[in-house]
Amino acid sequence: MATTTLAPARSAPADTPLSAAYTRLAELLPALRVQELRGGRSLPEGDGWVTTEQLAEGGGVTDSFLSWDDQQILRDYGQRGRPDVVASFGLHRYAWPATLLITFPWYLHRRVPRLPAGTVAFHREAGRLAVRTGPFACLPDDPAAAAPGARVVADEEALAEEVRSAVAEHLAPVLDGFRPRMRRRPRALWGVASDEIVEGLWYVGRLLGEERHAMAEAERLLPGATGPFPSGAGFRELHAPDGTAHPTRTRANCCLFYTLRPREACVTCPRTCDSERIARLTEQS
Repeated sequence: MATTTLAPARSAPADTPLSAAYTRLAELLPALRVQELRGGRSLPEGDGWVTTEQLAEGGGVTDSFLSWDDQQILRDYGQRGRPDVVASFGLHRYAWPATLLITFPWYLHRRVPRLPAGTVAFHREAGRLAVRTGPFACLPDDPAAAAPGARVVADEEALAEEVRSAVAEHLAPVLDGFRPRMRRRPRALWGVASDEIVEGLWYVGRLLGEERHAMAEAERLLPGATGPFPSGAGFRELHAPDGTAHPTRTRANCCLFYTLRPREACVTCPRTCDSERIARLTEQS
């Protein structure tokens, strides 16, 4: 099969206003690397790469993409997952890192890239994202406000709306492509997107040692239902018998892991009761 790989750069390009955030993300998540494509370089295709547009088409490339999840489920759990379960796993494995491409630069530097579907490619096995960066939104006092492609917005709330809009723009075609496979209505699929925003920030916040700050930032992005996202971050606290407080939330949508391990539902699953959450969170602490 013919493949297209990244052509060697002619010279070392200068950093963009997003480069520092993507470098820091790779430091936190060594299994994930983000490569910015500059100078008109094309997205890679073939040899394990899949573009966002190809996933949105929902055809043979998506079949190949999901075959990895099908085999992983069989290998790890000794059974095949239902087609909608396989699709749910596959969507998560794309949407979680793709969402961080937008939310993490905002979290660190208050810069929000616009990444429509034609600007991103993903190599899951290698843990690589290739991104053709360009326009971004920022605040008036950002040193990058005069950089090419910068669009200055009035305040923090306007910038939070830029995050929501950018994530929706990127994920909308992918959700449409996965909808027939997942057998979920649009509201449920946008609930998946809400979860990816919140849980991605929550996770990297813990890695940074600033969990409570990350939770507050996720609440800033999704204080409640904010179209097209049907639910807010929804954090709350549970208290162990010794009085220790444990933050938790209930996912807007179930990832369907329980279909493979009924007694091992995720701690934030809508099916997991608070008493079980407290027991499991206490064991982990």
